[in-house]
Amino acid sequence: MDALMLSRLQFAATVCFHFLFVPLTLGITVLLAVMEIKYVRTGDEEYRKLAKFFGKLFLINFVLGVVTGIPLEFQFGTNWSRYSIYVGDVFGSLLAIEATAAFFIESTFIGVWAFGWKKLSAKLHAAAICLVAFATNLSAVWILIANSWMQNPVGYEIRNGRAELTDFVAVITQKWVILTILHQLSGAYVVAGFFVLGVSAYQIMKNRDNTFKKSFRLAAGFTLAASLFVAYQGHTNAEIVAHKQPMKLAAMESHWETGVRVPVYMIAIPDVENLRNSVEAIPIPGFLSFLAFKSFGAEVKGLNDKDLLEKYGRPPVLPTFLSFRAMVALGGLFILLSLIAYLKRNNIENHPLLMRALMYVIPLPYIANLTGWIVAEVGRQPWIVYGIMKTSDAVSPVPAGNVAASLAGFVAVYTLLGALDAFLLFKNATKPLGYAPAAVSGEGKGGE
Repeated sequence: MDALMLSRLQFAATVCFHFLFVPLTLGITVLLAVMEIKYVRTGDEEYRKLAKFFGKLFLINFVLGVVTGIPLEFQFGTNWSRYSIYVGDVFGSLLAIEATAAFFIESTFIGVWAFGWKKLSAKLHAAAICLVAFATNLSAVWILIANSWMQNPVGYEIRNGRAELTDFVAVITQKWVILTILHQLSGAYVVAGFFVLGVSAYQIMKNRDNTFKKSFRLAAGFTLAASLFVAYQGHTNAEIVAHKQPMKLAAMESHWETGVRVPVYMIAIPDVENLRNSVEAIPIPGFLSFLAFKSFGAEVKGLNDKDLLEKYGRPPVLPTFLSFRAMVALGGLFILLSLIAYLKRNNIENHPLLMRALMYVIPLPYIANLTGWIVAEVGRQPWIVYGIMKTSDAVSPVPAGNVAASLAGFVAVYTLLGALDAFLLFKNATKPLGYAPAAVSGEGKGGE
């Protein structure tokens, strides 16, 4: 393989591995904040115990997430230097804001919160985790703004052979940004929700600890709301993709020929070699036209459209199609499971089959999030910045052997880190909660 393909594989490997940590961090900080607020408002010591228990899992996840995230930014200089030179004026400013503002607040108050159990009042401690939740999600927002600009570049001009920022407000407020933020954050909340549901179910079932019924009830409503929202919001994403990246939409549905009243096939098998589908079964007439343009009779461009091929090129169809189908199927499963969990939340101990299912389903939201990113990034190819810079033009002029060596090193180290993370999370998530709370100034009724 050449340096381009190896660099793409290396970036994909590091991004996918890093992204195993991000969604849990985004969502669990919100749930931790709610637990501590409930403790402050009610004085119920069980909420404080739960916040400490899940807080330890959050810290394990956060530390490894930071370790795996730092190499990503370095790769823009080592593997993608031409990209950095061409669009660094826009992309670099967004990453700089994320690092110097959001991540600084996040890391500072994580320290305050982690070491402040005995030193801060209940209200100040709750305020600290609320700031962590805010800053963590704000950090993600800036990353998503940067990615959205790559998907739909606005607010720039090509000057002196590079893209220069001309309208910062346009970059951070465009519709693609808003939809991406809503979709990604709600998807992350699904990950965290099912994580807390699964761990709570284990503790109720294995350790007979009814304290976790509180975290289960809290997570059940949170997860159901997030699952419903991410499914609804995905539809609005399809509309903007249809207008801005029609080839990606066509690849998502393996739609080959431009036409009107285009159906969605419940069963389809792409035949990429012959530029068609070998199997198309159970059509829903006009449904793709409706999803994309709110009209059953609308025209939808296909993968074989000559004008689009000449202008944008054809993305890899099979990984985009399969990832999209997997994401949609898993999204339906999450709605069903979270709905059942919500309905049974008050007597969950009487439903061992559901508890067991929630324990085993924990990895699936991670997979759904990863498949969503595959759709977004692979479906954008051959562009690294859609319409203005191809991926092949962005790679650094380095020997393929150097990239292969670093790729092997990343895979080896990340495999060890992944095993360590899984071990630590499992070990701490399965421990009994315990009933000896550490002293906190101003405790009892959540006092000052």
